[in-house]
Amino acid sequence: MKLLPALFVSLCSASVLAAGAPTVTPQEKTAEQAITADLLRAHVRFLASDLLEGRGPGTRGDALAQEYIATQFEGLGLKPGAEGGSYLQRFDLMGINSHPGTMTFQAKAGRVELQPREDFIAVSGVQAPEAKLDASELVFVGYGIVAPEYQWDDFKGADLKGKTLVILNNDPEDDPRLFAGKARLWYGRWDYKYEQAAKTGAAGAIIIHTTPSAGYPWQVVRTSWTGEQFELPAGDAPRLQVKAWTTEDATKQVMKLAGQDLEALRAAAQKRDFRPVPLGVTLSLSLTNEVRRRPTANVLGLLPGSDPTLAKEVVLYSAHHDHLGKKDDGKPGEDVIYNGALDNAAGVAAMLSVARAFTALPTAPRRSILFAAVAAEEYGLLGSAYLAAHPPVPPGRIAANINVDGGNVLGRTRDITVIGLGKSSLDTFVTAMAKTQGRTVKADQLSDRGFFYRSDQFNFARQGIPAAYFGSGMDFIGRPEGWGKAQRGQWEAKHYHQPSDEVRPEWDLSGAVEDTRLFFLVGAQVAKAPEMPAWNKGDEFEAARLKSLEALKAPPAK
Repeated sequence: MKLLPALFVSLCSASVLAAGAPTVTPQEKTAEQAITADLLRAHVRFLASDLLEGRGPGTRGDALAQEYIATQFEGLGLKPGAEGGSYLQRFDLMGINSHPGTMTFQAKAGRVELQPREDFIAVSGVQAPEAKLDASELVFVGYGIVAPEYQWDDFKGADLKGKTLVILNNDPEDDPRLFAGKARLWYGRWDYKYEQAAKTGAAGAIIIHTTPSAGYPWQVVRTSWTGEQFELPAGDAPRLQVKAWTTEDATKQVMKLAGQDLEALRAAAQKRDFRPVPLGVTLSLSLTNEVRRRPTANVLGLLPGSDPTLAKEVVLYSAHHDHLGKKDDGKPGEDVIYNGALDNAAGVAAMLSVARAFTALPTAPRRSILFAAVAAEEYGLLGSAYLAAHPPVPPGRIAANINVDGGNVLGRTRDITVIGLGKSSLDTFVTAMAKTQGRTVKADQLSDRGFFYRSDQFNFARQGIPAAYFGSGMDFIGRPEGWGKAQRGQWEAKHYHQPSDEVRPEWDLSGAVEDTRLFFLVGAQVAKAPEMPAWNKGDEFEAARLKSLEALKAPPAK
């Protein structure tokens, strides 16, 4: 059962407000003045500089970004947060640069050949010199979802071993009683679909791209999924040979070869009784892979708490420091550096500015504050996955995660977006602090994009840590209604994951200052509250939180 966010807020607020409403102290009001537009711009200007060459994981620019953030932490007096008295939590990535040939589909009616980049993108699912599909049978599996709570299973026990699955992006949205209607859940994400396909024993998986279902155009798939891709070193989890995307037009060609209509298949997939559809087509594709181990690191800085008991608990701020590096197919004279100014030098700048505000307090907050600039977010939230699996304190002692991915460079807003609003008692702190700024709090204003499952807070939430991911507001002061959303759409179409995501002289950071001060105030309230935040009853992450809290009661292993 899902309640409306407003009702969630009222229910979860009761216990917190009983202990006293969150209030801003004079010391906090003074400390927030340390967050300025000049400070934010300076951090972004360095991190998004051409000198860092796009901060691709495992590159010189990646190492420079890490060192810059570590020295900022040190200059603020934060303690090293990683093992061995280091600011750097080092780990290895596996870099895989795949070179696909033609995708060849064969059926009795003939054959269809698709070309890389134009028609499809394919990357290796194995950390090996070659990945291959050899006349693999094609099966349409709808959305590729198994969701017991919705009595939904797209696979219906079909034998899919060695086959290649064709999968719709997103999740079913025709029925508002299923999968949160238009709002996208984890089930609608590409990483969930590849993971589920691997569990069936499939050899390959193809996701059908459309701009509405992905939330971004084909060019974003091309820039994000070509060149060297990164993974954590493989464990014993099942893996696909090939992970791929195809354009909608290319998919229609394949379906025509199979004697099927894509729209009819899509309509059938909206219902619980859908069953996998063998297409009578085989797929052959070979990828040669360059595989190498690449070092990277999360950067961790700790402000120890002042309370002898509560200092064992931590408020975690996160922002990813990586971006996409450099184009590998740029033309002479073309800008080939993905500077990642908004994505996410701006988020790191906000986190560093929050750290400055905390260190400006005359006395540290009761709980400790951990600042984490995490690596390789753009390649599957890898740095936060590593940190979540290797936290410096047990997950049950991490009070909350405040994640920043992006920034507001268009001016002040009357609102602030919280992706994850309605999921935990963090709402109480956010709403109270926004009120002190005369602003309203809104839930994800682009809920069909599934943003909660697309940034680093997701990995911490999976460990049970109550999390909020802040996005810019869209109700801009002095602008007509709808202007903010239109600007967001234009930026996604022209600059998201493109070399044009750069620092611009026309940026108005007054809204970014107000947002960043809000991030600080929310964390300050959590850090001094009598109790840690909690997921709302029945939330998808509540069980993980209860498990992490129970683990704290267990005797230490001998």
